[in-house]
Amino acid sequence: MTGVRLTIVGGGGFRVPLVVRAVAAARDRTGIDEIVLTDPDADRLRAVEAVLAADAEGWGSGGGPRVVATPDLDVALSGAAVVFSAIRVGGTAGRIVDERVPLALGLLGQETIGAGGIAYALRTVGVVDDLAARIARHAPDAWTINFTNPAGIITEAMRTHLGDRVVGICDTPIGLVRRVGRVLGVDVADAVVDYVGLNHLGWLRGLHVAGRDVLPGLLADDAALTRIEEARVLGVDWVRALGALPNEYLYYYYYAREATERITGATATRGEFLDAQQGGFYTAAAGARPTAAASAWERALHEREATYMAEARDDGEERDAEDVGGGYHEVAVDLMAALLGSEAHQMILDVANAGRITGLPADAVVEVPCAVDARGVQPLGPGTGDLAQPDAHMLGLMAQLKAAERAAIEAARAGSRSLAWTAFALHPLVDSVDLARRLVDDYVAASDLMAAALPHP
Repeated sequence: MTGVRLTIVGGGGFRVPLVVRAVAAARDRTGIDEIVLTDPDADRLRAVEAVLAADAEGWGSGGGPRVVATPDLDVALSGAAVVFSAIRVGGTAGRIVDERVPLALGLLGQETIGAGGIAYALRTVGVVDDLAARIARHAPDAWTINFTNPAGIITEAMRTHLGDRVVGICDTPIGLVRRVGRVLGVDVADAVVDYVGLNHLGWLRGLHVAGRDVLPGLLADDAALTRIEEARVLGVDWVRALGALPNEYLYYYYYAREATERITGATATRGEFLDAQQGGFYTAAAGARPTAAASAWERALHEREATYMAEARDDGEERDAEDVGGGYHEVAVDLMAALLGSEAHQMILDVANAGRITGLPADAVVEVPCAVDARGVQPLGPGTGDLAQPDAHMLGLMAQLKAAERAAIEAARAGSRSLAWTAFALHPLVDSVDLARRLVDDYVAASDLMAAALPHP
């Protein structure tokens, strides 16, 4: 494969070097020999270019893809085989508002979960609608890999323009599966994974190796189970009661009060921490030599990863070294390698339900195991083989959240504050219709972007 272009939208994003490094390391798997970065923030784009220039020195002549940058989105999209979307509308400053507004009302303040996730979607849907329409116009044969959060909602919105050629990714499910495999000493590459959910709301219900489900044995083993980060975070007794391992984001649903108290009591929200930390990197990288920019980025990345979901752990506890690493960039490369024709994988992806989960709309985006190769993405979720439908508890949470997500898409497209109120009110972590109305008013008052996204009553 030659002449394959990857376009990264949001190319000035902090984690973009992870994607570029992963693609460069897997060049023989994907055939990607050109990466185009595009971002409206020229300063951030230059900072990422400096980090990547240091990488290129290590690649040597002909050892890595050609990396170029342009602020022109249409130029960047033209001729792309793959478009990777990783934008953050409003930046980390917008995330701070997403978190602080609900916290002031005694509600969970988190980037993708609860009111913060709905707010993030409300100001992002209009932007990705435009992006998806441009992809359809300038790169109609491209595969779009969406990592823009909240990934499930945004992937569903982009499907309006791109259909099955947009796929959402998240590293949380595969991270959980790999941890289970590592603890049990089994190779999960050929395992049948029984996972079902929505983005940031899913459960590993079984892991079948050579025809035998190894998950019940793990749930019964105290020593093994406490080596699984999700079990430590959510409680060994609770995951046993569920008979499944929830992904880590279920912490915010099962321990909503405790999470809210810990976030409220912290000196800074996650958004405030990242705003200061990443701001420090971009300042240090401005005008710096490539090696200095790369060193500043490495330090910031380590601190970011070590403090991820700190509110779910004991004070001062960092993530175990074995729980850091891997990530969405590796998921993206595996997906690219399969879609571009060289490999076949089974992956957990955000795709259209297509009747797999009874009780959810066929066009609703769900997160389920899929088979991926050059022919595309085929969901393998419930209804396939021995993979059962979700139980009442799981389906109930999924259905309620999906109703809120779809209302948020409708509200964003209509620019309607009353529809936004409905979206907040339907969310399982917003426990008051009155508070839902206050969320709309407070978000509009706190954010010019939100006011612009919701101009109508």
